[in-house]
Parts: sequence; C-alpha cells; structure tokens
Amino acid sequence: MGWRGMLGFEYGIVQAPLGPDISGPELVAAVANAGGLGLLRAPDWEAPDYLRDLIRKTRSLTERPFGVGVVLAFPHNENIKAILSEKVAVLQVSWGEYSEELVLEAHSAGVKVVPQVGSFDEARKAVNAGVDAIIVQGREAGGHVIGQDGLISLLPMVVDLIGDRDIPIIAAGGIVDARGYVAALSLGAQGICLGTRFVASEESYAHPEYKRKLVEMDKTEYTDVFGRARWPGAPHRVLQTPFFSNWKNIPAHENEVNQPIIGRSTIHGIEKKIHRLAGTVPNVTTTGDIDSMVMFAGEGVGLIREILPAGEVVKQLVEGAQLLVHTKFSGL
Repeated sequence: MGWRGMLGFEYGIVQAPLGPDISGPELVAAVANAGGLGLLRAPDWEAPDYLRDLIRKTRSLTERPFGVGVVLAFPHNENIKAILSEKVAVLQVSWGEYSEELVLEAHSAGVKVVPQVGSFDEARKAVNAGVDAIIVQGREAGGHVIGQDGLISLLPMVVDLIGDRDIPIIAAGGIVDARGYVAALSLGAQGICLGTRFVASEESYAHPEYKRKLVEMDKTEYTDVFGRARWPGAPHRVLQTPFFSNWKNIPAHENEVNQPIIGRSTIHGIEKKIHRLAGTVPNVTTTGDIDSMVMFAGEGVGLIREILPAGEVVKQLVEGAQLLVHTKFSGL
C-alpha cells in the first residue's frame, strides 16, 4: 500500500459516483489504474442486466478493484443484487436507509459497504450497521447534498465518534487539490472523495460545455430549483450560470413538469427528454440548449483551472499532499 492507502487501495483518493452516468467505465478504470477508488453510478431505475454489462466493461479496462454507487431514494433492489453477484470491491450507498442485513449480505459476497452521510446521526447509524468506511459529505459539495453542516465542523465530530474503530473516514465537499487533501487528513480523515474535480477530467462523460464552465466559472449556489418534481426534498449545489441566476427565484410550486423540452440525452442507454429545470446534467450525448441545463459543482470549483486525465488528478493530489506534509509540516 502506498501513502495514505485505505480499504486495500493504494491511495486514499475516491472518485465520487457522478450521476446520472458521468462516471462511466472509462473514468472509473482510469482512477483505479492510478491507484484510487473509482465508483460507477448505478442507474436510478432497476436495470440489473445493464449494470452487469457496465461492471464488465469496466473490468475490461482495468484489473484493479472499483465500486458502484447506488442512490437509495430510487428503485435499487435488483441493481444491488447485480452488484453483489458481480462481487465488485465496494458498494457505495447514499440518500436512503440501508439495513445491517444488507451489510452482512454484502460482506458474505466479499463486497465492502461505504455509505455517504451528511450528519452526525447518519454516521452513528452507519457505525451501528457495521459498514467498512464512511464518506462524510459537507454542505460545500456539488450535486445533491443531503446535510446542512460544513465539512470542517462535521468531519472531526464523526472522527471522534469512530474513535479507535477500524472504519476509515473519507472527507467530501469542496476538495479539489492537495491542500484540501492535507486539510482533511489533519481533521482526522484517511481519504478524500472528489466529484467536481473528476467531472472536469478527460475521461468523464460530461458534455464538453459543462467541463468548460467548470474551468471558467468560480461561483456556486445551494438551491432546490432543479428537478423538484422527480426528486423532491433533494437540494443541490450548482454553478451560478446566467440561466440559473435568471431562474433561481422561481416560486416553490414551479417545477420541470410544466416546462418546455430544451434538449435530449441518452442516459444509461435510454433516450430521455430534458425539460427546462430538470435535474439532469448534460453528458456527451446531450443536444439542445446546453447552457440552460443544470451544472452541478462544489465550492472548490474556482480552483479547477484545466481539464486533466483522471490519472494525473490522482497523481497530483498524492504528490502534492506528500510535498506539503514534508515541506510545510515536517518540522512542527
């Protein structure tokens, strides 16, 4: 194991399961080949055969272990069965309840369970369920954010809760570079989980215009404007694009259902119409009014200055963190 490895992975770098299909096999395999933990994103509907194919395609690109993220707010039972039958390294879960029985079933299949939490109470439930690691997500994160606490206050509380238990804590929310990595380690984390930084990578399945805006823009906002009908009660952090700035104050009863179609995408093999105010980010297949679509991003987006290969992102994070520790803090 290399510097700051965890869960059997060489480095403590986790690539978040970017939805709905932004973290595909190419991105996940690139992160895995670089020594990190890459996470596919399962479809938000039951598609076990498709998911098996996705897992097998990823395995054709890497011999290293990886995982799959499942959003429990959507239908998922058959998808989880497929994940366990394929014996991927990690089942990552978020936005919903999971049982101790599920954790035991995953362990019987040789699969580690890693939930993402946004509060101290969620972390305590995770510990009681017997999970293998916990991703602690602060309000600074991009995309759908379940908690209200900032990472710098929530993370050490969860670290104290874990105590001397062998449950690695992974920090998420606004981290994009080596300085954020070292800061998370200083708060007690064993690793970091990055979303926005990996969206802005060469292998991500995000639309080129979305990637370009992640480099050019530096402001985000926490909102509930997008996808209200499909996923109510799921606030999110987005880029402050001109479209968002013009629409962010719409009445609470308004949602995507009565809005016009502004584009189309093929998502996990299925053609989808995209309504204005939908919560679907543009992928490489998306056509239409891209600038008027949601673009998730964390607060650290202003530190992203170029699109890099995912392996280079991992390399820069690890080498940069090592350099900081050895040059800035070794004499303390």
